[in-house]
Amino acid sequence: MTTTATTEQAAKWIAEQSKAIESALAELVEVNSFTENTEGGRKVGHMLGELFAIEGLSSRSVASTKFADHLVFESGGGKDAPRIALVGHLDTVFPPGLFEGFKRDGDLARGPGVLDMKGGLVVVAWALKALAKEGMLPSGLRVVIVADEEVGSPEGQRVIQEASTGAASALVFEAGRKNDLVITRRKGTGAVTATAYGKAAHAGNNHKDGANALWALARFVDRAQQLTNYDRGVTVNVGKVTGGTSKNTVPDEAQALVDLRFETRADAEALVEALRTAASEAAASVPGTRIELEGGVLRHPLERTDASAKLMEAYFEAARASGLGAGEANLIGGGSDASTTGAMGIASIDGLGPRGIGFHTKDEQIEIVTLVQKAQALMRLLASLRA
Repeated sequence: MTTTATTEQAAKWIAEQSKAIESALAELVEVNSFTENTEGGRKVGHMLGELFAIEGLSSRSVASTKFADHLVFESGGGKDAPRIALVGHLDTVFPPGLFEGFKRDGDLARGPGVLDMKGGLVVVAWALKALAKEGMLPSGLRVVIVADEEVGSPEGQRVIQEASTGAASALVFEAGRKNDLVITRRKGTGAVTATAYGKAAHAGNNHKDGANALWALARFVDRAQQLTNYDRGVTVNVGKVTGGTSKNTVPDEAQALVDLRFETRADAEALVEALRTAASEAAASVPGTRIELEGGVLRHPLERTDASAKLMEAYFEAARASGLGAGEANLIGGGSDASTTGAMGIASIDGLGPRGIGFHTKDEQIEIVTLVQKAQALMRLLASLRA
């Protein structure tokens, strides 16, 4: 990576902005933006609109009927084809009253969203502010901030796809890991609801006339669980089963909730097909029953590619120059919006937010100094990609 006087001047300016960066994060964290807290999410969205009011960036919102609005900021007024997508989310996981407020604790900051991922959003904002100040804001830049990531981005996936189509690279600002490890692989996720139908009958008077839906479902559960293959990174977990009305009634309906994880798109498709076969075989083994499946793949896996590895190496140079570590994280079991961009064939890396621990817990925290360092690293990377 070529270091120029201009990029170093921008890095110095970011360092001088440390108090303003922390203050902006504190203001965002003080507003609860639990995914279903639409009012709070919209307030945070308005605050982000002000934070990203940067010369050279235009803004637009994508309306939602269920969540807060999703946000898109773009250089070139949307006229340029996207080259780089910066992806984040404004929603958090705790409903109002459970875990609230920003607190500074020595060199740490604590609160819902400091790590996941309001911290990542202020990193992006200050990197872009520094680039704009020095006249280095890249053309074809898209910043996408969705409001529903914590529930799987049911709307956000489409927003990201529309804003990122054609981009060569995507950077995602989920929680920064220990030693600043960059994420290049995430398991895909899926969810299936299996509903078995049978025929009710009195268990004492005419048991033989019934068709036990729970029995059929139990046979499905056994088949489904056996589809787990640890060597391939495929797991099936039947986490909840319900059904029946009383012990002396042959149950005519039962339901199972199934979680799916996989490392490749090919395994995702094969797994869903195998579940269909398991449902058909289980129902056939209990005459008079049938099993219907709903759901499937929610997020495709983030798979490491040559292009994403090259992007990671470029980020490493920027990270080292900013005083950060450089290394690759092991496979992550949960999905993120990086999975969406990765599935589009866009070179994608993740985990570029501030370093911390405890996301999705009441011990969520970040190392405050890394807000500046991660903003500097992003600024340096974007400056190099701009060339």
